Amino acid sequence: MDKRMFNRIHLIVLDSVGIGEAPDARQFGDEGADTLGHIAERMGGLNMPNMSALGLSNIKEIKGIKKADPPAAFYTKMQEASSGKDTMTGHWEIMGLNIQTPFQVFPDGFPASLIEDLERKSGRKVIGNKPASGTEILDELGKEHMETGALIVYTSADSVLQIAAHEEIVPLDELYKICESAREMTKTGEYMIGRVIARPFVGEPGKFERTSNRHDYALKPFRRTVMNELKDADFDVIAIGKIADIYDGEGVTEAIRTKSNMDGMDKIIAVAQKDFTGLSFLNLVDFDALFGHRRDPEGYGKELEKFDMRLPELINVLREDDLLILTADHGNDPVHHGTDHTREFVPLLVFSKKFARGNALEVRKTFADIGASIADNFTISMPEYGKSFMGELK
Repeated sequence: MDKRMFNRIHLIVLDSVGIGEAPDARQFGDEGADTLGHIAERMGGLNMPNMSALGLSNIKEIKGIKKADPPAAFYTKMQEASSGKDTMTGHWEIMGLNIQTPFQVFPDGFPASLIEDLERKSGRKVIGNKPASGTEILDELGKEHMETGALIVYTSADSVLQIAAHEEIVPLDELYKICESAREMTKTGEYMIGRVIARPFVGEPGKFERTSNRHDYALKPFRRTVMNELKDADFDVIAIGKIADIYDGEGVTEAIRTKSNMDGMDKIIAVAQKDFTGLSFLNLVDFDALFGHRRDPEGYGKELEKFDMRLPELINVLREDDLLILTADHGNDPVHHGTDHTREFVPLLVFSKKFARGNALEVRKTFADIGASIADNFTISMPEYGKSFMGELK
C-alpha cells in the first residue's frame, strides 16, 4: 500500500537568500551577515505579502514583512553542516551529502602553474585570470582576445573556472576540448574546482553577446544523492535552471533550461501543470549572480518582491497531494564586505494545500534534512545525513 504523503514535491532554491549569520560565521569572515535583513533595511522594508503569509517573518522578523498568525506553511531555518559556502556544496548537502573537503575558490585568480598548464595544453595564451563579471570582462578583454586569439579566463566567488572565447576566433569544438582538458586538470588536490564553464560569445567590441552554446563541466557528486535514489526507483526528477549542471546530470530524468528568475517561475508553473510523480527542483540564480555578487541591495530587494508576486501563480496550480519547499543554499549579503557568499542560516518554508495551517519546525542542523524528508516521503533509501521532518507536518 502506498503510504507517501505527497505524490509530487516542488523544491525551489532561492540562490543566496540567507536569513542571518550562522553560528560559525566568524570562521568564514562573515560575522554580522544577514542577506534578507540588510536588504529589507536598505529598502525601508520589503513588500512580500505572499512570503509573509507563508511565515517568512515567523522565522526571523524582517522589516516590512508581517508575521503570519497563523502561518500557511511550516517554517524554520537551517544551518549548513558542510565546510563551505558555495553553490555546489549547499545543493549537494540539500540532497543528502556532507562535504568536508571544500571546493577551491580563487579570489586572486588561478595559480601561475595552472595557467601555464592550460596554455601548454591548449596552445593558446591566457588573459584575464581574475574574478570578474562575465559581461564586464568581455568589454575589457574581448577586443584583445579577437586580435590575439588568447583565451579569456576568469572566476567568481564560486568554485568555477570560466573560459570565454569568440565563436569566430576559437571554434566551439576547440573551446569545448580546452574546457574538457581544464576539467581533467582540476578534479582533485589543490586545484579541486566545482565547475569549468565554456563561455562562447559573438559580436564586435562594444556589442559582444554571450551565446546559448555555454557548456558546464561539473564534478559529479562524490556519493549518490537522493536524486539518484529517486531516479532508480522510477520517480521523475525534473531539474529546472542550473540544477542539472550542479549535479552533473546525476539523478536527473529531465532537464529544463531557464533564462532568468522569472523564466524559472514560468517553467516550474508549467511543470506543476503536467502529470508526473516525484520531484521538480528549481534554482533561481539571479538573486546571487545579478545582485548579491554585484552588491546591489536595491536590485536584490526588487527581485525578491518580483518573486513574491509570482508565488500565487504557482500555488494556484498546486494539487492537494503536492508539497512546496522554499529554501536557499547559502547567503550573499549585498551590504557585506567583498563580493563573496556569506555563511548564513537559510530559510525553510514547507507548504501544502493539505495543511489547515503551518507551524514552527525545530531549527535544522543540516540542509540534508530536505533530502532526508524527500526520501522519507517516497520511501526510498535514506541518505547518510539528514533528519526527516515529514512526521512533523501535522
